[in-house]
Amino acid sequence: MNDEQQKLNEVLMLFYFAYRTFTEKPDQMIAKYGIQRVHHRILFFIARIPGITVNELFTVLEVSKQAVNVPLRQLYEKGFIESEQAKFDKRYKQLFLTEKGYRLEQGLSRVQKEQMKEIFSSLGGDHQKAWMDVMKELAEVRPGRRQLEALFREKQTIDRIRQ
Repeated sequence: MNDEQQKLNEVLMLFYFAYRTFTEKPDQMIAKYGIQRVHHRILFFIARIPGITVNELFTVLEVSKQAVNVPLRQLYEKGFIESEQAKFDKRYKQLFLTEKGYRLEQGLSRVQKEQMKEIFSSLGGDHQKAWMDVMKELAEVRPGRRQLEALFREKQTIDRIRQ
């Protein structure tokens, strides 16, 4: 194995362990509620896009309806999310966090934000920008990312119209 291959293997190993570290504390927090990482992802995106429709959520998460159906139902039953019939089209359900869901999601995100902030602060320099550049490149091909960007643009347009 040449030097470049060894370095790339090290990158993959570091990425694996870094991801484990990044998800460890939130996983412990949500385990207390009897939910898992898929529930965390759902809460995360509903928090970022209140009123996201169920179909939009499937697209952003890049999963089938079947894959998210049970976790969504569990989040309803546990009182973390609620749905409303969309005003723009009664065939759609829009998803929102409840106060309980908001508090949990904020706690989960706070842990991860603090973790990243600590690392970037300790490294100094342009490490945060370099990290963002790598993450953007990795995410560029994801259809969920494109859907998310479209939803953010749509939300900004609606917010401007309301003002």
